[in-house]
Amino acid sequence: MSRNSRESVDLKLKTGLQMTNINIGIIGAAGYTGGELIRILINHPFVNIAFAHSKSQAGKPVHETHTDLLGDTDLVFSGDDTQELLDQPGLNAIFLCSGHGESKKFLAAHALPETVKVIDLSTDFRDETEGFVYGLPELQRGAIIGASKIANPGCFATSIELAILPLANAGLITDDIHVSAVTGSTGAGQALSATTHFSWRNNNISIYKAFTHQHLTEIKMSLGKLQTGFDKAVNFVPYRGDVTRGIMANVYTPFEGTLDEAKSMYKSFYESHPFTHVSDVPIDLKQVINTNKCLLHLEVHDGQLLISSIIDNLTKGASGQAVQNMNIAFGLPEDAGLRLKAPAF
Repeated sequence: MSRNSRESVDLKLKTGLQMTNINIGIIGAAGYTGGELIRILINHPFVNIAFAHSKSQAGKPVHETHTDLLGDTDLVFSGDDTQELLDQPGLNAIFLCSGHGESKKFLAAHALPETVKVIDLSTDFRDETEGFVYGLPELQRGAIIGASKIANPGCFATSIELAILPLANAGLITDDIHVSAVTGSTGAGQALSATTHFSWRNNNISIYKAFTHQHLTEIKMSLGKLQTGFDKAVNFVPYRGDVTRGIMANVYTPFEGTLDEAKSMYKSFYESHPFTHVSDVPIDLKQVINTNKCLLHLEVHDGQLLISSIIDNLTKGASGQAVQNMNIAFGLPEDAGLRLKAPAF
């Protein structure tokens, strides 16, 4: 079991919230997103990690795989009797952190108690099939409240959607959207490949999946939820960057208003959301690394609105947002366990 920090206990006392901890399980806990979930949740004031499941690391202490957690948790990876883990009394939610396509296989192979919520970090249910709700809080907070199945958005999709949602909400997407975005190597997962090898990635940059990236489908779906009849092209060129984590997306599209009007629209749209903020000065990746923040910066040039959007692909783009969704679904403070500090330098 995980150890609650002194800060977690203090937060409970300060908020006056009297409740039993939420018991959660993590499937695929040895990967990047699984590790990030453990790092966040061992210090979450209202969560107990009931199990961290990994076929490849079964029986090993979690800190042997996620070596930075030595001294922070005595969790051991579970590997066998998966159904028994799911059936244990008091389990409230599971996070699915296995590879894309694996979540559907897992849910088909295991009977999940109706009382257990599912938060899936793969692409499998982002089309909102099989009762899943698309889990972008800035778009779907109302639908996430009380939801039993949540499909966590993709990392690129999160950054790009947050850059353009206020325009869609105002019905102001009048032409095609152009996106140039760079991501860190952790966005490709832990499985080794030629383009994640250090000797190739270091001091290097390359384009991949230009105009065909899998996140385009959910981006268009999300924009259509706000701007009825949205049918413009999203011309997306993704880059592999020479960093381990973080995404910067630069998005532009025609806009007839002034910069002040754009800022007012964006700040108003995100006013009630604790993690998305508009900066009046240029932004850089180190401001958001290791946090659940999205920072936006706006410029207007010759009738084009340029929106720069930065997130950490493993937190706001994956595990942090998954915890944010869990908080909303269970009626917890939305920022519980997520007030994380960026390195800054």
